[in-house]
Amino acid sequence: MEEFFQQMVNGIILGSIYSLIAVGLSQIFGVVHIIQWAHGEVYMIGAFMSFYLVTKAGVPYFIALILVMIFMGFFGAVLEKIVFRPLRKLGMMSTVLGAIGLSIFLLNFAQILFSPEPQRFHVPFLDKPLQFGMINLTVNRLVILLIGFTLIILLSWFVRKNIIGTAMLAVEQDMVAASLMGINVNYISMIAFMIGSAYAGAAGCLIGPLFLVYPNMSIIAVTKAFPVVILGGLGNIEGAIAGGFIIGIAESLTAAYISSAYKEIVAFVILMLVLYFKPEGLFGRKIMEKV
Repeated sequence: MEEFFQQMVNGIILGSIYSLIAVGLSQIFGVVHIIQWAHGEVYMIGAFMSFYLVTKAGVPYFIALILVMIFMGFFGAVLEKIVFRPLRKLGMMSTVLGAIGLSIFLLNFAQILFSPEPQRFHVPFLDKPLQFGMINLTVNRLVILLIGFTLIILLSWFVRKNIIGTAMLAVEQDMVAASLMGINVNYISMIAFMIGSAYAGAAGCLIGPLFLVYPNMSIIAVTKAFPVVILGGLGNIEGAIAGGFIIGIAESLTAAYISSAYKEIVAFVILMLVLYFKPEGLFGRKIMEKV
C-alpha cells in the first residue's frame, strides 16, 4: 500500500507537468484552431533559458521561472504575429506545414546554439529530501506539484472569469461571429499564444532540474502533449488537465507494477481505448455541421 501511494504521488507530479504543456497546446487550438507543432520546442527553449539564467547568470530559481514565463509569452506573441497569423489566412494545410517547418527550424537552431549534449540543471536546494508520512519526495517534486496546480487553477479562473477569457471562449465558438460582435480576433489569438507559450516555458523550467536539458527533449514533450490533448478533447482545457493526470498516473503505475519498458506506450494505449468508445475525447463535444 505504501508503494502504491508513492507511485500515485509520482504520477500526479508527472501529470502536472503533462497538464502544463497540454493546456497551452489546447488553449491555442481551442481559440484559433491551429495545431502548434512547435509547442515542444517552446518548452525546450524555456528549459534552456532557465538553465542559463540559474547556472550561468546566478539568477534565483523562482525569479528565473517568472522571467522565463514572461519571455516565452512574448516569444509566443512573436510567433503568432510573424508565422501563424499570415498562414491562418491561407488555410489549415498551410498552417500545419508552417508549424512543422517552424518546429524543425527551432530544433536544429537549438542544437547549433546550445549543443545536442544533455546538460545537468543542478539547483542544490531542490534536491533536498522530504518525507510526509509514508510519502518520500524532494523539494523539486513538491515545487512542481504546487506551482503546477497553481498555474492550472489560475488559467481556469482566467478563462472563466476574466473578460479576455470570455472573449477567448467566444472566438473558440465562432471566430467570424466574434469578429462581427467587435472582438479583436488577432489580439485574442496573440493572447492565446502568449499564455500557451508561457505555460510551456514554465513546464520546461520546472522539469529541467528533475531530468536533463537537451534539444531533443522537445520531441518527448510533443509525443506526450498530443495524446493528452486528444484524450481530454481538442480545445478543452479541463480535458487537457484531466488527460495529463490520467496519463501521468498510468505511466507511474505501469513502470512500478508492470515494466518501465511499457511506460512510453501506455499513453497511446489509453488514447486508442478512449477514442474507440468516445471519439471526441473524454471532455470533448460532438460538433454538428450543416452541409
